[in-house]
Amino acid sequence: MENTNLDYSLTEEELVKLAQEGCEESGEYLIRKYKELAKTKAHLYFIAGADRDDIIQEGMIGIFKAIKSYDDSKQTSFRTFVELCINRQILSAIKQAARMKHAPLNTSVSLNKPISYESQKSTLAETLSADSNYDPEALVLIKEAMDFIEKDGSRVFSDLECIAWNQYMQGKSYIEISKSLGKSPKSIDNAIQRTKRK
Repeated sequence: MENTNLDYSLTEEELVKLAQEGCEESGEYLIRKYKELAKTKAHLYFIAGADRDDIIQEGMIGIFKAIKSYDDSKQTSFRTFVELCINRQILSAIKQAARMKHAPLNTSVSLNKPISYESQKSTLAETLSADSNYDPEALVLIKEAMDFIEKDGSRVFSDLECIAWNQYMQGKSYIEISKSLGKSPKSIDNAIQRTKRK
């Protein structure tokens, strides 16, 4: 419900100044006015792990930031500035999502890395391939790796990877797993291969 106290004949720059001085109605009016622009911009972008509403929300944050930081002394129209802020906010969210996508690479353990500083010749891969039933060192390393996965697995593996891997370890075939999860056998194969690589 709009309050009639606001003079809608004011320029956008004047409305922004009012919003910056604390006039909530002026700020809300500008946000409503540019919401469609945020929606239009959102259709041009894709963020991994986000849906369309999340991208629109980032655009709305861009509008809010534009209202807060607009400076009319720069001799740029508010419309130009708000469009720039919407684009920047969405692109910033895309970059952040891309950094999160690579997080498993930054937290993974190399099988070719020496086991310890003292034992530069022996790697985790060699130890794991040994008969671990009789090798106490391998048992300790496997336990440490399993503890890491149990503790930090949600940061390293996606939900699909965790569920597919657990079913795979229970002896289910790719077809059985794909049916139970409603995914294609190829996506299950990809998830399990990614899990093995990680």
